[in-house]
Amino acid sequence: MELKSLGKITAYKYEYAPEFLEAIENKNADRNYFVTLTSDEFTCLCPITHQPDYATIKIKYIPDKKLVESKSLKLYLTSFRAWGTFHEDVVNTIADDLIKLLEPRYLEVEGLFNARGGISIVPFVNYGRGEFEEFAKKILVERR
Repeated sequence: MELKSLGKITAYKYEYAPEFLEAIENKNADRNYFVTLTSDEFTCLCPITHQPDYATIKIKYIPDKKLVESKSLKLYLTSFRAWGTFHEDVVNTIADDLIKLLEPRYLEVEGLFNARGGISIVPFVNYGRGEFEEFAKKILVERR
């Protein structure tokens, strides 16, 4: 499997670029385990005011056959920097892209957005397939 970004000169994009995402083989696909990835320097733009929004993005998943390659994830998350989108859309877009790439057993994405105008927004989305479908529903209910 040839990776496009790892070990190469970094070419950043500042417009939404899902093509940055790459997967690597999960050599431990025979067991269930969590992978947690946290990016505390996430930035996107408000689609109305074009003011920057800052967040910590937390991604947690139980992989199946693939893992997300971390440099590709960094480049992907950086690509949101000049994209105008609402907080809720950000976490759903990230979840959709990772589900498409990885086909994980379970995945959750949370955006801990800094307060603006005295209000902070913390959207959360999760997904489960197979034996983890009910688990995903239970987690979502517990978070309300």
